[in-house]
Amino acid sequence: MERLGKLFIPVAIALCNKQECILSGIMSVNGKKVLHMDRNSYYGGESASITPLEDLYKRFNLPGSPPESMGRGRDWNVDLIPKFLMANGQLVKMLLFTEVTRYLDFKVIEGSYVYKGGKIYKVPSTEAEALASSLMGLFEKRRFKKFLSFVANFDENDPKTLEGVDPKKTTMVDVYKKFDLGQDVVDFTGHALALYRTDDYLHQPCLETVNRIKLYSESLARYGKSPYLYPLYGLGELPQGFARLSAIYGGTYMLNKPIEELVMENGKIVGVKSEGEIARCKQLICDPSYVPDRVTKVGQVIRVICILSHPIKNTNDANSCQIIIPQNQVNRKSDIYVCMISSAHNVAAQGKYTAIVSTTVETNDPEREIRPALELLEPIEQKFVSVSDMYGPTDLGTESQIFISRTYDPTTHFETTCNDIKDIYKRMTGSEFDFEEMKRKKQDIYGDNQ
Repeated sequence: MERLGKLFIPVAIALCNKQECILSGIMSVNGKKVLHMDRNSYYGGESASITPLEDLYKRFNLPGSPPESMGRGRDWNVDLIPKFLMANGQLVKMLLFTEVTRYLDFKVIEGSYVYKGGKIYKVPSTEAEALASSLMGLFEKRRFKKFLSFVANFDENDPKTLEGVDPKKTTMVDVYKKFDLGQDVVDFTGHALALYRTDDYLHQPCLETVNRIKLYSESLARYGKSPYLYPLYGLGELPQGFARLSAIYGGTYMLNKPIEELVMENGKIVGVKSEGEIARCKQLICDPSYVPDRVTKVGQVIRVICILSHPIKNTNDANSCQIIIPQNQVNRKSDIYVCMISSAHNVAAQGKYTAIVSTTVETNDPEREIRPALELLEPIEQKFVSVSDMYGPTDLGTESQIFISRTYDPTTHFETTCNDIKDIYKRMTGSEFDFEEMKRKKQDIYGDNQ
């Protein structure tokens, strides 16, 4: 292998969270020479999938080994930060346009549910589901059906479809009032369909929210059961797929590579020092752990990984599902999320289920905050609890050319992560992220017929 000290790389990427892995693949396709260094021996950084199960016990400092009832340790791939992919969302588009899908297999998540009054209900997102849902009364169903019809036909460039709504001025509160929707319906629409974490969106122009609901409905329409996809063998497969893509286009990967120093000249990054050698670079992408002096704490998130021997009650014995607990239902400022997967996705031993609860920390007793979600999962065979700080960059990186990703938020989907990727891309290149640019040339190394 070429010695590190002799490498000159226009972009060097330090730590391999999913954002960095995806960006390294994109930059490689765009003709940049990329060196990807990771202090870990595995891909994915803090968002890795852990296998075997024994390693998860060690990571959380649990005494002893997993009991025999857990099955073979190697049958487990447990995501530390679980997220689903919206079937019509940004990450799926990235996967399709870069053809990383050739390395991955996906399964549709079997159901999406919302919490109301201590029970969970399937999220209605089509007019037919709305009419059949037990989440609403008869008159509410009719009003919600009209609202969904309005959203489905909505086209900001066609005034006939707007029904007097100004997409850039009318707030979402006013749209809900227009259709006379009650608080419970507003809750699940904003949080389980538009996937907002708080209620701040209510007083903002409605265009963004309408587009989010359309994305949910379009994603659902692709596969029917739910709008979400999940890769077989866990999310650790995603960074590996983009790593392969980067390698095909000339990128270099180095695992187990400790980062000793970021080399600066006149306030700009010029290299990364590892094991006494320096790789020269013009730009650096890294996660907050490499640059604690360039990030600020923006909150905390609690995640609880729960191992179950049964599907979650009232989900029709689903092998996989998402549950959103809207903030108002449990007197909080932010939502609680549950995502559950199982042996059907090759991430757990036969007959076992992994459910992960996450939310933004709001008090000094985070575990008490997520109790409503844990009660839905009982009985729980084993819990793994973590509370992590969330960080964001203190500057845009234009002067230093160090571009820092954000810590993962509690949401159970990748849309916010993709927004971070597009934001870093714009700061690095000066141009907006364009999905079409990511399409490979027809005469790539696979040829035309692949």
